[in-house]
Amino acid sequence: MEPVRLMSPAAADDTHPAGGLLDRLSRLSAAEEFLAYFGIRYDEDVVHVHRLHILKRFYQYLHHGQPAQALDEAALHGQYAALLQRAYDDFVTSTAAREKVFKVFQDAQARSFPIDKLRCTLPSGN
Repeated sequence: MEPVRLMSPAAADDTHPAGGLLDRLSRLSAAEEFLAYFGIRYDEDVVHVHRLHILKRFYQYLHHGQPAQALDEAALHGQYAALLQRAYDDFVTSTAAREKVFKVFQDAQARSFPIDKLRCTLPSGN
């Protein structure tokens, strides 16, 4: 799994207050590593099933939030922790199919088929 990229132009500069935090985060790759880094308690079963969805949702929340340049490192850490907690909580109370984080779920249409239509697809001996 490729690490979540959190760099912004301002953070690429080590003198920027957010540079240190974003550098540390860029070294994390597993959902468990992010959750542990931010001190977020989690259910291993939820993370096992939804790890990619949680990270993708975290990424989405990051890109819709306040720009990193506007916050010092402590405030940015708090904001990121809150966004990751929110992303994790989305999957504690919901499902991947309902949240539609990935394109495959966004494109899926709810389709129903009458049982008779399914029966006609079976070999005639059944």
